[in-house]
Amino acid sequence: MFSGINDDGLSEISSFFKVVDFKNDQFIFMEGDPSDWLYIVSTNKVKMIKHSESGKDTIVEIKSPGEIFCCATVLDNKPYPESAQSKGASSTINIRRRDLLKLIDRYPVLKAAIANYLNEKLTDAYDMLQHLSTEIVERRIASVLLKLSEKAGIDDSDFRKIDFPLTRKEIAEMVGSSTETCIRTMSKLQKQGIVKSSKGSISVNEEALIRFLEQ
Repeated sequence: MFSGINDDGLSEISSFFKVVDFKNDQFIFMEGDPSDWLYIVSTNKVKMIKHSESGKDTIVEIKSPGEIFCCATVLDNKPYPESAQSKGASSTINIRRRDLLKLIDRYPVLKAAIANYLNEKLTDAYDMLQHLSTEIVERRIASVLLKLSEKAGIDDSDFRKIDFPLTRKEIAEMVGSSTETCIRTMSKLQKQGIVKSSKGSISVNEEALIRFLEQ
């Protein structure tokens, strides 16, 4: 979002930002809180969580370093629609909403960058909604694993290792299934050589996953 600002400009605006550290599983903000701050992941990961009236939590997305969360909400000055929780000891770079608006007025290039960013997020959200509403659980899990591999994967021989710990429960929350169903599906994918896991890490064969999704 800030790549269009030159080095002198970045040095000037750096005073508006501050770094905040969070412990593992600490909530950064809760659903319904005032959106006074824009957050950028600095280190580790952040889970975006939606709470239901029944008490069931759903992981909407996992944010990686460099990613912004709840940008549209901050600009609209509406309450946060989800909760944000650190995954591991994490840190974020924060800027107050009022300061962000000042920077947008000062640097018009930010307006186009924000519009492009929000358009990309809207497209991602639409694609994920289609998967959740029309695909069976196996394909939803495969789609999430492929997305995470593309977003946060590192080469691991013929596989791509998702570069952060990921539990079956978290995958289940992301696709709206039970943990037991996720365990069975992951076991099936492992037997087919599409997925492998060890010590809390998951690696996927992207080509095999794509073939699985194209069936």
